[in-house]
Amino acid sequence: MPLLVVLGVGAVIFGLVMFTKTKTGEYWYHWTLLRLPIFGELFKKVAISRFSRTFATLIKSGVPILGALEIVATTSGNRIIEDAINFAKENVRKGESLNEPLSRSPVFPPMVTRMIGIGEKSGALEALLETISEFYDQQVKSLVESLTSLIEPLMIGVMGVFVGGVVLAIMMPIFEIQKKVMKKGK
Repeated sequence: MPLLVVLGVGAVIFGLVMFTKTKTGEYWYHWTLLRLPIFGELFKKVAISRFSRTFATLIKSGVPILGALEIVATTSGNRIIEDAINFAKENVRKGESLNEPLSRSPVFPPMVTRMIGIGEKSGALEALLETISEFYDQQVKSLVESLTSLIEPLMIGVMGVFVGGVVLAIMMPIFEIQKKVMKKGK
């Protein structure tokens, strides 16, 4: 019976891994990652920071915006964000400004799209992208610190249970031996 449970769990895990390698599975997996209760915000902020920093670096280096968007889309690390950037790239190719299609995406917050719009109009897009990246780097850092402070008590509890289990595993046989010795002595 336990072997069947282990094989069943292994088959489910294998099936999920194979499903995430398909286009639909990859999309579902990345959608789920962005909607996780606590970590979804963290993943989203990391992705926006990575997008902003990479995009700013490419624009500073003289890469045309369409080429930069193509590179940034492939380096985003998330299929949902990649699709949003590719949608924006196609609309920019048609003559639309960059902030419009990004604002229609649920991935990019309004602050980011507004700053990109201001950067486009003022000609300082790379400077504002760097500002966005620094802001989100700070957000990620503070979120990670708060998560770490929440996880510490949990880890202490887990370690306490583990150490208590080890102590019991060592002490119980000693108590049993002592009982047997006491019974023989009577």
